[in-house]
Amino acid sequence: MIDTFASYKYRNTCNISSLDLHSPFAPLCADRESMLTAMASGGRIGHDAPYMPRGCDMRWFSTEEICEILSRFEKVIILGDSMMRHVVGSINVLIRKDLGYGAVTDWNFSPEERQDCFCNYQFNVKSCSVQGIFKTSDVAKNDPESLACPADKIDVIIEQMIRFPIPTDELDRLRGLLPPKKPARPYAFIYGHGLWNNLDLQATLDWLDTILDTSVQAAPWLSSTSHSRPKSKSKSKGSRAAAIVAAKSERDRTAGFWPRLFMTPNAAGKEKPDEWVVSQGNKALMIFEESVGVEVGRRGVEHLGTWNMTIQSNKFDGV
Repeated sequence: MIDTFASYKYRNTCNISSLDLHSPFAPLCADRESMLTAMASGGRIGHDAPYMPRGCDMRWFSTEEICEILSRFEKVIILGDSMMRHVVGSINVLIRKDLGYGAVTDWNFSPEERQDCFCNYQFNVKSCSVQGIFKTSDVAKNDPESLACPADKIDVIIEQMIRFPIPTDELDRLRGLLPPKKPARPYAFIYGHGLWNNLDLQATLDWLDTILDTSVQAAPWLSSTSHSRPKSKSKSKGSRAAAIVAAKSERDRTAGFWPRLFMTPNAAGKEKPDEWVVSQGNKALMIFEESVGVEVGRRGVEHLGTWNMTIQSNKFDGV
């Protein structure tokens, strides 16, 4: 087994091995659908043990392979809350091969920030989130030598959209990311939402529907039938309507220009404030994850649940 972090900056100082995070095994999952199911169903054998998908293993890519995958897309747009900020931070750690400062703008750090936002602490929401890297173009501009990927081949960006209704200026920024004409390479989208609307399923679906509608209106090339939102839950329409929606969704996923993934929140930690235990505790999170998976699937969006993979892990902030 290989520690893919072996050549990363600050590997020994931060004392993090990829084998501490994931324990590889055979066989690898045969396709994306089985991989997402295995990842959402997997877990740990003991507290803070390495994570293992269930049934088949995910592929842990090298940085060079990650660069090649990201270069297949014109742009990777991440939309959501603080969890998604951690996702984009983690991507930056991988493509900069830097466990110490990969997720943050260390090129403009003061000595105090270099001390306070180092290793795991770069993900500290209170102290370091303002210094998070929100787009790879900022790295290419300010510290291009730190990128392991060709700067002109990758473009990853996050737009924080945490609540519904979504403010007009946030939707305007999303529109600004989408060109009116079809680009040479596809766009990919990763969504994450829930806690800021208190795990209100309808609010999350309205949030997602607004983003999907806005995206297609701004960039019709995405798909003429890309957002087939169920208009009614009336049983009189029967299974035929559901089959039509499912067929459209499948066409959208395989068309190549509209890959979308929704990530639901991680498990709650022992420091979750008591006033949130009922509305945002683990029972609520499990129900929310299952419900979101069903509903986003009806919209042609793939789903990755993170509850199982995080329930026995140590939470940095305890919540």
